Amino acid sequence: MAVMGIIISNMEIINFKLNYETVRGNKMKRLLVLIITLLTLTALLTGCANTPKTTGSDNVIRATIASEPKTLDPSLNNALDGGNYILCAFEGLTRIGKDGNIVAGAAESWETSPDGLVWTFHIRKDAKWSDGKDVTANDFIYAWKRTVDPKTAADYAYYIYFIKNGEKINAGEADIDTLGVKALDEKTLEVTLENPCPFFTEIVAFPALVPQREDIVSADKDKWALNPSTYIGNGPYKLTAWEHDSKITFEKNDNYWDKDSIVAPKIEWYLMNDQNAILSAFKNGQVVYAKNIPSDELAAEKQAGNLKIQPLLGTYYLDFVNNKPPFDNVKVRKAFSLAIDRNYLVETVKKGGEKPATGYVPYGISDVNPEPDFRTTGGDYISVKPEDYEKNVQEAKKLLAEAGYPDGKGFPKVTFGLNSGAGHEPIAEAVQQMWKENLGVEVEILAQEWNVFQQSRKDGVYNINRNGWIGDYMDASTFLDMFTTGNGQNNAKYSNPKYDELISSARKEADPAKRIQFYHEAEKLLMDDAAIAPLYYYTEPVVISPKLQGVVNTKLGFVLFNWASLK
Repeated sequence: MAVMGIIISNMEIINFKLNYETVRGNKMKRLLVLIITLLTLTALLTGCANTPKTTGSDNVIRATIASEPKTLDPSLNNALDGGNYILCAFEGLTRIGKDGNIVAGAAESWETSPDGLVWTFHIRKDAKWSDGKDVTANDFIYAWKRTVDPKTAADYAYYIYFIKNGEKINAGEADIDTLGVKALDEKTLEVTLENPCPFFTEIVAFPALVPQREDIVSADKDKWALNPSTYIGNGPYKLTAWEHDSKITFEKNDNYWDKDSIVAPKIEWYLMNDQNAILSAFKNGQVVYAKNIPSDELAAEKQAGNLKIQPLLGTYYLDFVNNKPPFDNVKVRKAFSLAIDRNYLVETVKKGGEKPATGYVPYGISDVNPEPDFRTTGGDYISVKPEDYEKNVQEAKKLLAEAGYPDGKGFPKVTFGLNSGAGHEPIAEAVQQMWKENLGVEVEILAQEWNVFQQSRKDGVYNINRNGWIGDYMDASTFLDMFTTGNGQNNAKYSNPKYDELISSARKEADPAKRIQFYHEAEKLLMDDAAIAPLYYYTEPVVISPKLQGVVNTKLGFVLFNWASLK
Protein backbone atom coordinates (compact mmCIF):
# COMPACT_ATOMS: atom_id res chain seq x y z
CA MET A 1 0.00 0.00 0.00
CA ALA A 2 2.78 2.41 0.87
CA VAL A 3 4.53 1.86 -2.47
CA MET A 4 1.27 2.40 -4.37
CA GLY A 5 0.79 5.67 -2.50
CA ILE A 6 4.18 6.93 -3.68
CA ILE A 7 3.43 6.05 -7.31
CA ILE A 8 0.15 7.99 -7.28
CA SER A 9 1.81 11.02 -5.76
CA ASN A 10 4.58 10.96 -8.35
CA MET A 11 2.00 10.81 -11.19
CA GLU A 12 0.43 13.94 -9.80
CA ILE A 13 3.86 15.58 -9.65
CA ILE A 14 4.57 14.70 -13.31
CA ASN A 15 1.27 16.27 -14.39
CA PHE A 16 2.10 19.32 -12.33
CA LYS A 17 5.49 19.62 -14.08
CA LEU A 18 3.87 19.49 -17.55
CA ASN A 19 1.77 22.50 -16.62
CA TYR A 20 4.80 24.23 -15.15
CA GLU A 21 6.19 25.19 -18.60
CA THR A 22 3.18 27.37 -19.26
CA VAL A 23 3.66 29.38 -16.11
CA ARG A 24 5.26 32.78 -16.37
CA GLY A 25 7.15 34.75 -13.71
CA ASN A 26 10.03 33.89 -11.35
CA LYS A 27 7.90 34.11 -8.21
CA MET A 28 5.41 31.58 -9.55
CA LYS A 29 8.25 29.27 -10.58
CA ARG A 30 9.76 29.35 -7.09
CA LEU A 31 6.34 28.70 -5.55
CA LEU A 32 5.71 25.69 -7.80
CA VAL A 33 9.15 24.21 -7.07
CA LEU A 34 8.41 24.49 -3.36
CA ILE A 35 5.02 22.76 -3.81
CA ILE A 36 6.61 19.94 -5.82
CA THR A 37 9.25 19.41 -3.15
CA LEU A 38 6.64 19.30 -0.39
CA LEU A 39 4.50 16.80 -2.34
CA THR A 40 7.49 14.52 -2.85
CA LEU A 41 8.49 14.62 0.82
CA THR A 42 4.91 13.94 1.90
CA ALA A 43 4.69 10.88 -0.34
CA LEU A 44 7.97 9.49 0.97
CA LEU A 45 7.05 10.09 4.58
CA THR A 46 3.69 8.39 4.06
CA GLY A 47 5.42 5.31 2.68
CA CYS A 48 7.84 5.18 5.62
CA ALA A 49 5.02 5.50 8.12
CA ASN A 50 3.21 2.44 6.80
CA THR A 51 6.15 0.03 6.69
CA PRO A 52 8.15 -1.02 9.79
CA LYS A 53 11.82 -0.14 9.63
CA THR A 54 14.22 -2.93 8.77
CA THR A 55 17.33 -0.78 8.71
CA GLY A 56 19.78 -0.83 11.58
CA SER A 57 18.49 2.49 12.94
CA ASP A 58 16.27 0.98 15.66
CA ASN A 59 17.61 -2.62 15.68
CA VAL A 60 14.13 -3.94 16.40
CA ILE A 61 13.90 -7.53 15.15
CA ARG A 62 10.65 -8.33 13.36
CA ALA A 63 9.94 -11.96 12.58
CA THR A 64 7.20 -14.52 12.02
CA ILE A 65 7.35 -18.21 12.93
CA ALA A 66 3.68 -19.15 13.50
CA SER A 67 0.14 -17.91 14.05
CA GLU A 68 -1.63 -17.23 17.36
CA PRO A 69 -0.25 -19.54 20.10
CA LYS A 70 -2.60 -21.54 22.27
CA THR A 71 -0.90 -20.36 25.48
CA LEU A 72 2.28 -18.81 26.88
CA ASP A 73 1.91 -20.56 30.23
CA PRO A 74 5.09 -22.67 30.69
CA SER A 75 3.14 -25.45 32.42
CA LEU A 76 0.40 -25.63 29.79
CA ASN A 77 2.23 -24.95 26.54
CA ASN A 78 2.81 -27.98 24.31
CA ALA A 79 3.94 -26.33 21.05
CA LEU A 80 7.29 -25.24 19.64
CA ASP A 81 6.18 -21.71 18.81
CA GLY A 82 4.82 -21.16 22.33
CA GLY A 83 8.06 -22.54 23.77
CA ASN A 84 10.03 -20.13 21.63
CA TYR A 85 8.13 -17.15 23.03
CA ILE A 86 8.41 -18.50 26.58
CA LEU A 87 12.21 -18.58 26.25
CA CYS A 88 12.14 -14.85 25.51
CA ALA A 89 10.61 -14.10 28.90
CA PHE A 90 11.91 -16.99 31.02
CA GLU A 91 15.17 -18.78 31.68
CA GLY A 92 15.73 -22.22 33.17
CA LEU A 93 18.62 -23.35 35.33
CA THR A 94 20.47 -23.72 32.04
CA ARG A 95 19.85 -22.01 28.69
CA ILE A 96 20.73 -22.14 24.99
CA GLY A 97 23.93 -20.21 24.32
CA LYS A 98 25.20 -18.28 21.31
CA ASP A 99 26.56 -21.45 19.72
CA GLY A 100 23.26 -23.30 20.17
CA ASN A 101 24.66 -25.48 22.97
CA ILE A 102 23.50 -25.69 26.59
CA VAL A 103 25.26 -23.26 28.95
CA ALA A 104 24.70 -21.93 32.47
CA GLY A 105 21.48 -19.97 32.88
CA ALA A 106 19.74 -18.94 36.10
CA ALA A 107 22.13 -21.36 37.82
CA GLU A 108 25.76 -20.27 37.61
CA SER A 109 27.08 -23.73 38.53
CA TRP A 110 26.07 -27.21 39.64
CA GLU A 111 27.52 -30.51 40.79
CA THR A 112 26.31 -34.10 40.87
CA SER A 113 26.72 -36.91 43.38
CA PRO A 114 29.03 -39.83 42.46
CA ASP A 115 26.02 -42.01 41.58
CA GLY A 116 24.56 -39.29 39.32
CA LEU A 117 21.29 -39.15 41.24
CA VAL A 118 21.60 -35.91 43.21
CA TRP A 119 22.16 -32.61 41.40
CA THR A 120 22.85 -29.39 43.30
CA PHE A 121 22.23 -26.14 41.41
CA HIS A 122 23.58 -22.78 42.61
CA ILE A 123 21.30 -19.98 41.47
CA ARG A 124 22.95 -16.67 40.62
CA LYS A 125 22.80 -14.00 43.27
CA ASP A 126 21.85 -11.49 40.57
CA ALA A 127 19.16 -13.71 39.00
CA LYS A 128 16.03 -11.56 39.22
CA TRP A 129 12.48 -11.41 37.96
CA SER A 130 11.49 -8.66 35.54
CA ASP A 131 9.89 -6.77 38.45
CA GLY A 132 13.19 -6.80 40.36
CA LYS A 133 12.49 -9.56 42.90
CA ASP A 134 15.07 -12.30 43.46
CA VAL A 135 14.75 -15.64 41.69
CA THR A 136 14.87 -18.36 44.35
CA ALA A 137 15.07 -22.14 44.52
CA ASN A 138 11.44 -22.20 45.62
CA ASP A 139 10.39 -20.58 42.33
CA PHE A 140 11.63 -23.69 40.52
CA ILE A 141 10.07 -26.02 43.08
CA TYR A 142 6.68 -24.31 42.72
CA ALA A 143 6.84 -24.45 38.91
CA TRP A 144 7.83 -28.10 38.72
CA LYS A 145 5.23 -29.18 41.27
CA ARG A 146 2.59 -27.24 39.36
CA THR A 147 3.57 -28.95 36.09
CA VAL A 148 3.54 -32.48 37.52
CA ASP A 149 0.34 -31.95 39.55
CA PRO A 150 -2.39 -34.05 37.86
CA LYS A 151 -4.83 -31.17 38.47
CA THR A 152 -2.81 -29.01 36.07
CA ALA A 153 -3.11 -31.61 33.27
CA ALA A 154 0.18 -30.48 31.74
CA ASP A 155 1.12 -32.28 28.53
CA TYR A 156 4.78 -32.05 29.53
CA ALA A 157 4.22 -33.44 33.04
CA TYR A 158 6.26 -36.49 32.01
CA TYR A 159 9.41 -34.34 31.89
CA ILE A 160 9.16 -34.20 35.68
CA TYR A 161 9.30 -38.03 35.69
CA PHE A 162 13.08 -37.72 35.58
CA ILE A 163 12.80 -36.40 39.15
CA LYS A 164 12.15 -38.78 42.04
CA ASN A 165 8.46 -39.61 42.53
CA GLY A 166 7.43 -37.44 39.56
CA GLU A 167 5.61 -40.24 37.74
CA LYS A 168 3.87 -41.47 40.91
CA ILE A 169 2.69 -37.95 41.74
CA ASN A 170 1.29 -37.42 38.25
CA ALA A 171 -0.52 -40.76 38.46
CA GLY A 172 -2.05 -39.76 41.81
CA GLU A 173 -0.06 -42.42 43.68
CA ALA A 174 2.13 -40.11 45.77
CA ASP A 175 1.80 -36.78 47.55
CA ILE A 176 3.12 -33.81 45.61
CA ASP A 177 5.43 -32.86 48.46
CA THR A 178 7.40 -36.09 47.93
CA LEU A 179 8.84 -34.74 44.65
CA GLY A 180 12.63 -35.00 44.80
CA VAL A 181 13.34 -31.27 45.06
CA LYS A 182 14.59 -29.31 48.05
CA ALA A 183 15.64 -25.71 48.68
CA LEU A 184 18.86 -25.94 50.74
CA ASP A 185 18.66 -22.16 50.96
CA GLU A 186 17.14 -19.38 48.84
CA LYS A 187 19.75 -19.77 46.12
CA THR A 188 20.55 -23.51 46.27
CA LEU A 189 18.31 -26.15 44.71
CA GLU A 190 18.86 -29.87 45.31
CA VAL A 191 17.26 -32.26 42.81
CA THR A 192 17.11 -36.03 43.31
CA LEU A 193 16.49 -38.08 40.18
CA GLU A 194 14.79 -41.44 39.74
CA ASN A 195 17.74 -42.68 37.69
CA PRO A 196 21.00 -41.17 36.44
CA CYS A 197 20.36 -38.81 33.52
CA PRO A 198 23.51 -37.48 31.83
CA PHE A 199 21.48 -35.05 29.69
CA PHE A 200 19.63 -33.47 32.63
CA THR A 201 21.21 -30.10 31.84
CA GLU A 202 19.23 -30.21 28.56
CA ILE A 203 16.02 -31.05 30.39
CA VAL A 204 16.24 -28.06 32.75
CA ALA A 205 16.78 -25.69 29.81
CA PHE A 206 13.41 -26.68 28.34
CA PRO A 207 10.48 -24.16 28.52
CA ALA A 208 8.34 -26.50 30.67
CA LEU A 209 10.94 -26.38 33.48
CA VAL A 210 11.50 -22.64 33.84
CA PRO A 211 10.70 -21.06 37.23
CA GLN A 212 7.32 -19.49 37.99
CA ARG A 213 6.23 -16.95 40.57
CA GLU A 214 3.69 -18.49 42.93
CA ASP A 215 2.24 -15.13 43.99
CA ILE A 216 1.60 -14.17 40.36
CA VAL A 217 0.33 -17.51 39.01
CA SER A 218 -1.85 -18.49 41.98
CA ALA A 219 -3.62 -15.12 41.87
CA ASP A 220 -5.10 -15.92 38.43
CA LYS A 221 -4.08 -19.32 37.05
CA ASP A 222 -6.25 -18.96 33.95
CA LYS A 223 -5.27 -15.48 32.79
CA TRP A 224 -1.90 -14.54 34.29
CA ALA A 225 -0.06 -15.59 31.09
CA LEU A 226 -2.33 -13.47 28.87
CA ASN A 227 -1.59 -10.12 30.48
CA PRO A 228 1.76 -8.34 30.00
CA SER A 229 1.41 -6.76 33.46
CA THR A 230 1.30 -10.19 35.14
CA TYR A 231 3.52 -12.12 32.73
CA ILE A 232 6.53 -11.76 35.01
CA GLY A 233 9.57 -13.68 33.81
CA ASN A 234 13.28 -13.99 34.59
CA GLY A 235 14.56 -14.12 31.02
CA PRO A 236 16.29 -11.68 28.67
CA TYR A 237 13.03 -10.01 27.58
CA LYS A 238 9.70 -9.03 29.06
CA LEU A 239 6.32 -9.22 27.37
CA THR A 240 5.06 -5.69 26.69
CA ALA A 241 2.18 -6.28 24.27
CA TRP A 242 0.08 -9.13 22.86
CA GLU A 243 -2.22 -8.05 20.05
CA HIS A 244 -4.06 -11.33 19.52
CA ASP A 245 -3.86 -12.79 16.01
CA SER A 246 -1.54 -9.94 15.10
CA LYS A 247 1.67 -9.47 17.07
CA ILE A 248 3.54 -10.33 20.28
CA THR A 249 6.13 -7.81 21.48
CA PHE A 250 9.03 -8.42 23.86
CA GLU A 251 11.39 -5.71 25.10
CA LYS A 252 14.73 -6.05 26.81
CA ASN A 253 14.51 -6.90 30.52
CA ASP A 254 16.72 -4.47 32.43
CA ASN A 255 16.64 -6.77 35.47
CA TYR A 256 18.09 -9.74 33.57
CA TRP A 257 21.44 -10.83 35.02
CA ASP A 258 23.11 -10.90 31.57
CA LYS A 259 21.38 -7.84 30.12
CA ASP A 260 24.65 -6.33 28.90
CA SER A 261 25.08 -9.15 26.39
CA ILE A 262 21.59 -8.72 24.89
CA VAL A 263 21.86 -6.85 21.60
CA ALA A 264 18.31 -6.53 20.23
CA PRO A 265 16.28 -4.08 22.36
CA LYS A 266 12.93 -5.35 21.07
CA ILE A 267 11.51 -8.37 19.23
CA GLU A 268 8.19 -8.19 17.43
CA TRP A 269 6.74 -11.59 16.54
CA TYR A 270 4.09 -11.29 13.84
CA LEU A 271 1.37 -13.93 14.14
CA MET A 272 0.68 -15.22 10.63
CA ASN A 273 -0.42 -18.47 9.01
CA ASP A 274 -1.05 -17.59 5.35
CA GLN A 275 2.09 -18.61 3.48
CA ASN A 276 1.69 -16.07 0.69
CA ALA A 277 1.11 -13.27 3.20
CA ILE A 278 4.22 -14.40 5.11
CA LEU A 279 6.35 -14.21 1.97
CA SER A 280 4.88 -10.80 1.11
CA ALA A 281 5.69 -9.54 4.60
CA PHE A 282 9.28 -10.65 4.09
CA LYS A 283 9.59 -9.17 0.61
CA ASN A 284 8.18 -5.79 1.62
CA GLY A 285 10.45 -5.56 4.66
CA GLN A 286 7.79 -5.97 7.34
CA VAL A 287 9.77 -8.90 8.75
CA VAL A 288 13.43 -9.84 8.39
CA TYR A 289 13.01 -13.51 9.35
CA ALA A 290 10.19 -15.84 8.32
CA LYS A 291 9.24 -19.51 8.45
CA ASN A 292 6.53 -21.23 6.41
CA ILE A 293 6.78 -19.63 2.97
CA PRO A 294 5.18 -21.45 0.01
CA SER A 295 7.14 -24.49 -1.22
CA ASP A 296 6.87 -23.25 -4.79
CA GLU A 297 8.80 -20.10 -3.84
CA LEU A 298 11.76 -21.86 -2.20
CA ALA A 299 13.83 -22.03 -5.41
CA ALA A 300 13.31 -18.33 -6.18
CA GLU A 301 14.26 -17.28 -2.64
CA LYS A 302 17.32 -19.52 -2.79
CA GLN A 303 18.40 -17.84 -6.01
CA ALA A 304 17.81 -14.44 -4.39
CA GLY A 305 20.15 -15.45 -1.55
CA ASN A 306 17.47 -15.25 1.15
CA LEU A 307 16.73 -18.94 1.76
CA LYS A 308 18.54 -21.01 4.35
CA ILE A 309 17.74 -24.70 4.90
CA GLN A 310 18.36 -25.26 8.60
CA PRO A 311 18.82 -28.77 10.05
CA LEU A 312 15.92 -29.78 12.26
CA LEU A 313 15.65 -32.81 14.52
CA GLY A 314 12.08 -33.84 13.87
CA THR A 315 9.50 -36.02 12.14
CA TYR A 316 6.30 -35.05 10.34
CA TYR A 317 3.69 -37.74 10.86
CA LEU A 318 0.00 -38.62 10.95
CA ASP A 319 -1.86 -39.70 14.07
CA PHE A 320 -4.36 -42.47 13.53
CA VAL A 321 -6.74 -42.20 16.49
CA ASN A 322 -6.22 -45.77 17.72
CA ASN A 323 -9.22 -45.95 20.04
CA LYS A 324 -11.79 -44.83 17.46
CA PRO A 325 -13.15 -47.00 14.60
CA PRO A 326 -12.03 -47.73 11.94
CA PHE A 327 -8.45 -47.03 13.10
CA ASP A 328 -8.81 -49.26 16.13
CA ASN A 329 -7.91 -51.99 13.61
CA VAL A 330 -4.15 -52.37 13.10
CA LYS A 331 -4.66 -53.66 9.54
CA VAL A 332 -6.50 -50.47 8.59
CA ARG A 333 -3.72 -48.34 10.08
CA LYS A 334 -1.02 -50.31 8.24
CA ALA A 335 -2.94 -50.09 4.96
CA PHE A 336 -3.28 -46.30 5.24
CA SER A 337 0.43 -45.92 6.02
CA LEU A 338 1.66 -48.20 3.21
CA ALA A 339 -0.52 -46.47 0.62
CA ILE A 340 1.40 -43.19 1.02
CA ASP A 341 4.11 -42.27 -1.51
CA ARG A 342 6.59 -40.51 0.77
CA ASN A 343 9.02 -39.74 -2.05
CA TYR A 344 6.31 -37.82 -3.89
CA LEU A 345 5.62 -35.75 -0.78
CA VAL A 346 9.23 -34.63 -0.30
CA GLU A 347 10.15 -34.22 -3.96
CA THR A 348 6.98 -32.72 -5.43
CA VAL A 349 5.04 -31.17 -2.54
CA LYS A 350 7.58 -30.03 0.05
CA LYS A 351 10.77 -29.47 -1.97
CA GLY A 352 12.74 -28.30 1.07
CA GLY A 353 15.37 -31.03 1.32
CA GLU A 354 13.28 -33.29 3.57
CA LYS A 355 13.94 -37.05 3.68
CA PRO A 356 11.13 -39.65 3.45
CA ALA A 357 10.61 -41.32 6.83
CA THR A 358 11.40 -45.01 7.23
CA GLY A 359 10.75 -45.03 11.00
CA TYR A 360 9.70 -42.58 13.68
CA VAL A 361 12.98 -41.42 15.30
CA PRO A 362 14.85 -39.18 12.82
CA TYR A 363 18.50 -39.24 11.84
CA GLY A 364 20.84 -37.34 14.17
CA ILE A 365 19.95 -38.97 17.51
CA SER A 366 22.85 -40.87 19.07
CA ASP A 367 22.68 -44.61 19.59
CA VAL A 368 25.02 -46.16 22.17
CA ASN A 369 27.66 -44.16 20.32
CA PRO A 370 27.07 -41.10 18.13
CA GLU A 371 27.81 -43.10 14.98
CA PRO A 372 26.06 -45.04 13.61
CA ASP A 373 23.09 -43.10 14.94
CA PHE A 374 19.81 -44.46 16.32
CA ARG A 375 17.98 -44.39 12.98
CA THR A 376 20.76 -46.11 11.06
CA THR A 377 21.11 -48.78 13.73
CA GLY A 378 17.35 -49.31 13.98
CA GLY A 379 16.97 -49.73 10.22
CA ASP A 380 13.94 -49.16 8.01
CA TYR A 381 10.41 -50.13 9.03
CA ILE A 382 8.94 -48.69 5.81
CA SER A 383 10.67 -49.12 2.46
CA VAL A 384 10.81 -45.81 0.60
CA LYS A 385 12.66 -47.15 -2.42
CA PRO A 386 10.71 -45.98 -5.48
CA GLU A 387 10.71 -49.49 -6.91
CA ASP A 388 9.00 -50.79 -3.74
CA TYR A 389 6.06 -48.40 -3.74
CA GLU A 390 3.82 -50.55 -5.93
CA LYS A 391 4.60 -53.51 -3.66
CA ASN A 392 3.59 -51.36 -0.64
CA VAL A 393 0.29 -50.47 -2.33
CA GLN A 394 -0.53 -54.10 -3.08
CA GLU A 395 0.15 -55.00 0.55
CA ALA A 396 -2.07 -52.09 1.65
CA LYS A 397 -4.95 -53.34 -0.54
CA LYS A 398 -4.55 -56.83 0.90
CA LEU A 399 -4.60 -55.57 4.50
CA LEU A 400 -7.67 -53.40 3.92
CA ALA A 401 -9.50 -56.37 2.39
CA GLU A 402 -8.55 -58.52 5.38
CA ALA A 403 -9.95 -55.81 7.63
CA GLY A 404 -13.30 -56.22 5.86
CA TYR A 405 -13.09 -53.46 3.26
CA PRO A 406 -12.08 -54.94 -0.14
CA ASP A 407 -11.28 -52.09 -2.54
CA GLY A 408 -12.61 -49.73 0.10
CA LYS A 409 -16.18 -51.06 -0.10
CA GLY A 410 -18.13 -50.35 3.04
CA PHE A 411 -15.35 -48.18 4.49
CA PRO A 412 -16.82 -45.25 6.44
CA LYS A 413 -15.98 -41.69 5.47
CA VAL A 414 -13.27 -40.51 7.86
CA THR A 415 -11.99 -37.07 8.82
CA PHE A 416 -8.46 -35.71 8.56
CA GLY A 417 -7.80 -32.74 10.86
CA LEU A 418 -5.06 -30.18 10.39
CA ASN A 419 -4.17 -26.58 11.18
CA SER A 420 -4.75 -24.16 8.33
CA GLY A 421 -1.81 -22.47 6.65
CA ALA A 422 1.87 -23.38 7.03
CA GLY A 423 1.70 -25.66 3.96
CA HIS A 424 -0.25 -28.53 5.52
CA GLU A 425 -3.15 -28.51 3.04
CA PRO A 426 -1.09 -29.57 -0.02
CA ILE A 427 0.33 -32.53 1.93
CA ALA A 428 -3.13 -33.56 3.14
CA GLU A 429 -4.61 -33.25 -0.35
CA ALA A 430 -1.82 -35.37 -1.87
CA VAL A 431 -2.27 -38.08 0.77
CA GLN A 432 -6.06 -37.89 0.43
CA GLN A 433 -5.73 -38.59 -3.32
CA MET A 434 -3.32 -41.51 -2.69
CA TRP A 435 -5.81 -43.12 -0.31
CA LYS A 436 -8.63 -42.65 -2.82
CA GLU A 437 -6.69 -44.06 -5.78
CA ASN A 438 -4.93 -46.88 -3.95
CA LEU A 439 -7.53 -47.94 -1.39
CA GLY A 440 -10.83 -46.62 -2.75
CA VAL A 441 -11.63 -44.71 0.45
CA GLU A 442 -12.99 -41.20 1.04
CA VAL A 443 -11.25 -38.91 3.51
CA GLU A 444 -12.59 -35.45 4.40
CA ILE A 445 -9.99 -32.78 5.19
CA LEU A 446 -11.01 -30.32 7.92
CA ALA A 447 -8.84 -27.32 8.84
CA GLN A 448 -8.82 -25.13 11.95
CA GLU A 449 -6.76 -22.25 13.29
CA TRP A 450 -3.59 -23.48 15.02
CA ASN A 451 -4.59 -22.60 18.58
CA VAL A 452 -7.99 -24.32 18.11
CA PHE A 453 -6.66 -27.38 16.28
CA GLN A 454 -4.24 -28.23 19.09
CA GLN A 455 -7.18 -28.87 21.41
CA SER A 456 -9.20 -30.76 18.78
CA ARG A 457 -6.22 -33.02 18.12
CA LYS A 458 -5.76 -33.61 21.83
CA ASP A 459 -9.48 -34.44 22.23
CA GLY A 460 -9.46 -36.96 19.36
CA VAL A 461 -12.11 -35.06 17.40
CA TYR A 462 -10.91 -36.40 14.03
CA ASN A 463 -9.97 -39.90 12.84
CA ILE A 464 -6.57 -38.75 11.53
CA ASN A 465 -4.51 -35.75 12.61
CA ARG A 466 -1.59 -33.92 11.13
CA ASN A 467 1.22 -33.96 13.63
CA GLY A 468 4.91 -33.37 13.95
CA TRP A 469 7.48 -33.67 16.68
CA ILE A 470 10.72 -31.75 17.08
CA GLY A 471 13.09 -33.25 19.64
CA ASP A 472 13.35 -31.39 22.93
CA TYR A 473 16.81 -32.78 23.67
CA MET A 474 19.34 -35.07 21.98
CA ASP A 475 18.11 -38.50 23.06
CA ALA A 476 15.71 -41.12 21.64
CA SER A 477 13.50 -40.77 24.71
CA THR A 478 12.30 -37.34 23.55
CA PHE A 479 10.56 -39.09 20.64
CA LEU A 480 9.44 -42.34 22.21
CA ASP A 481 8.39 -41.51 25.79
CA MET A 482 5.35 -39.60 24.51
CA PHE A 483 3.48 -42.68 23.23
CA THR A 484 2.97 -44.27 26.64
CA THR A 485 -0.65 -44.81 27.68
CA GLY A 486 -2.34 -41.57 28.71
CA ASN A 487 0.64 -39.33 27.93
CA GLY A 488 -0.45 -35.74 27.26
CA GLN A 489 1.37 -35.70 23.92
CA ASN A 490 -0.05 -39.06 22.79
CA ASN A 491 -2.65 -37.70 20.38
CA ALA A 492 -2.87 -41.07 18.62
CA LYS A 493 -4.40 -42.48 21.84
CA TYR A 494 -2.04 -45.42 21.41
CA SER A 495 -2.03 -47.88 24.30
CA ASN A 496 0.05 -51.05 24.53
CA PRO A 497 1.14 -52.41 27.94
CA LYS A 498 4.25 -53.93 26.37
CA TYR A 499 5.24 -50.53 25.00
CA ASP A 500 4.69 -48.90 28.40
CA GLU A 501 6.84 -51.60 30.00
CA LEU A 502 9.69 -51.05 27.52
CA ILE A 503 9.72 -47.29 28.12
CA SER A 504 9.61 -47.80 31.89
CA SER A 505 12.52 -50.26 31.65
CA ALA A 506 14.53 -47.82 29.54
CA ARG A 507 14.04 -45.06 32.11
CA LYS A 508 15.35 -47.27 34.90
CA GLU A 509 18.24 -48.88 33.01
CA ALA A 510 21.72 -47.62 33.94
CA ASP A 511 23.59 -49.59 31.28
CA PRO A 512 23.66 -47.38 28.12
CA ALA A 513 23.59 -50.29 25.66
CA LYS A 514 20.65 -52.02 27.34
CA ARG A 515 18.81 -48.71 27.71
CA ILE A 516 19.09 -47.92 23.99
CA GLN A 517 18.01 -51.45 23.12
CA PHE A 518 14.78 -50.94 25.07
CA TYR A 519 14.11 -47.84 22.95
CA HIS A 520 14.79 -49.76 19.72
CA GLU A 521 12.30 -52.42 20.81
CA ALA A 522 9.76 -49.73 21.69
CA GLU A 523 10.09 -48.06 18.28
CA LYS A 524 9.70 -51.42 16.54
CA LEU A 525 6.49 -52.08 18.48
CA LEU A 526 5.17 -48.58 17.69
CA MET A 527 5.80 -49.16 13.98
CA ASP A 528 4.53 -52.76 13.97
CA ASP A 529 1.31 -51.49 15.55
CA ALA A 530 1.21 -48.66 12.95
CA ALA A 531 0.03 -46.32 15.72
CA ILE A 532 1.21 -43.43 13.55
CA ALA A 533 2.39 -42.94 9.97
CA PRO A 534 5.74 -41.10 9.79
CA LEU A 535 5.89 -39.20 6.48
CA TYR A 536 9.21 -37.36 6.38
CA TYR A 537 12.06 -35.98 8.46
CA TYR A 538 11.93 -32.23 8.82
CA THR A 539 14.21 -29.52 7.57
CA GLU A 540 13.67 -25.86 8.43
CA PRO A 541 13.54 -23.64 5.31
CA VAL A 542 13.62 -20.01 6.45
CA VAL A 543 14.08 -16.71 4.67
CA ILE A 544 16.48 -14.31 6.34
CA SER A 545 17.22 -10.75 5.31
CA PRO A 546 20.88 -10.13 4.39
CA LYS A 547 20.70 -7.26 6.91
CA LEU A 548 20.10 -9.65 9.82
CA GLN A 549 23.08 -11.15 11.64
CA GLY A 550 23.70 -13.00 14.91
CA VAL A 551 20.61 -15.24 14.77
CA VAL A 552 20.80 -18.55 16.67
CA ASN A 553 18.87 -21.44 15.07
CA THR A 554 18.95 -24.75 16.93
CA LYS A 555 18.34 -28.29 15.67
CA LEU A 556 15.51 -28.42 18.18
CA GLY A 557 13.64 -25.69 16.28
CA PHE A 558 14.20 -22.68 18.54
CA VAL A 559 15.27 -19.35 17.04
CA LEU A 560 16.90 -16.81 19.36
CA PHE A 561 17.36 -13.15 18.49
CA ASN A 562 19.02 -12.20 21.80
CA TRP A 563 22.32 -11.45 20.08
CA ALA A 564 20.94 -10.46 16.68
CA SER A 565 21.35 -7.09 14.99
CA LEU A 566 20.60 -5.37 11.69
CA LYS A 567 23.38 -4.04 9.49
